[in-house]
Amino acid sequence: MQEVFVTAQWLKEHLDDEHLVIIDCRFTLGKPNAGWEAFQSGHIPNAQYAHLERDLSSPVQEHGGRHPLPDADSFIRWLAHLGITPQTLVVAYDEKGDMAPHLWWLLRYFGHEKVRVLAGGINAWWEAAYPISQINDSNKSSGEEAAKRFDLVLQKVEQVYRPHPEITVTRSDLLQRITVEPNAFHLIDARALPRYLGDVEPIDPVAGHIPTAICYPWEETASLFVSPDPQAALAKRFSKVHDGKEVIVYCGSGVSACVDILGLQVAGIEAKLYRGSWSDWCSYKESPIARGPESMR
Repeated sequence: MQEVFVTAQWLKEHLDDEHLVIIDCRFTLGKPNAGWEAFQSGHIPNAQYAHLERDLSSPVQEHGGRHPLPDADSFIRWLAHLGITPQTLVVAYDEKGDMAPHLWWLLRYFGHEKVRVLAGGINAWWEAAYPISQINDSNKSSGEEAAKRFDLVLQKVEQVYRPHPEITVTRSDLLQRITVEPNAFHLIDARALPRYLGDVEPIDPVAGHIPTAICYPWEETASLFVSPDPQAALAKRFSKVHDGKEVIVYCGSGVSACVDILGLQVAGIEAKLYRGSWSDWCSYKESPIARGPESMR
């Protein structure tokens, strides 16, 4: 199993490591400035801030979902700005458990494998009473020397990092699979159960789920990241989809689905992301939609 977590104690002991970059991913849907404000109020020392909609997504279009993948050139330049190279260990953290796994997945999508998630997020850091900083390190680089460093890093990473679309699926891919071979793969919906059932839909214009999907809410998965034995707990949670079939995961916009993908990874199961997710699926009037518990297992 690929190592994916670090503890608050480990991070405290390695804060000043030369090849470590810590990224605060806190973000609240509907309150786009809340994460940045929380970062300014107090964050793990040396951390830099990643904004979901400015740094980790591209502008919303008619289709493609609420958080389309970032433009490759822009994202790679952002990595260079943070000084991230293939030798860098990135540690991502959040507060609610949904945003750090997204950065974990996104870095791997662009080819950066050395990324970990802080188990328990900033809550674990607070509970340990470790120091909090209010120094803004997110824009600490400026001036001629900083520009030279940026250029050197960019030269290193431009030839290394690139998108890996093979770990994603598109709507057309998924629609064909559902139509032609619905029993040949597992489709996981990572949203909360009431949204899956179609009882409520607080964000997107249409309620329901993609036909054949199984509901594995991301919050339940995230709660197991801090269990005494996460690998055993997650293997048990996802045992019904550990049968050799391909696994595809979606959520509302391709963000919290990454929590389930990380959990599946820990359980020894590789999974692909439908990045556009429900917000892309329901943007097409002809997309088939299911409601109720008929697809639950």
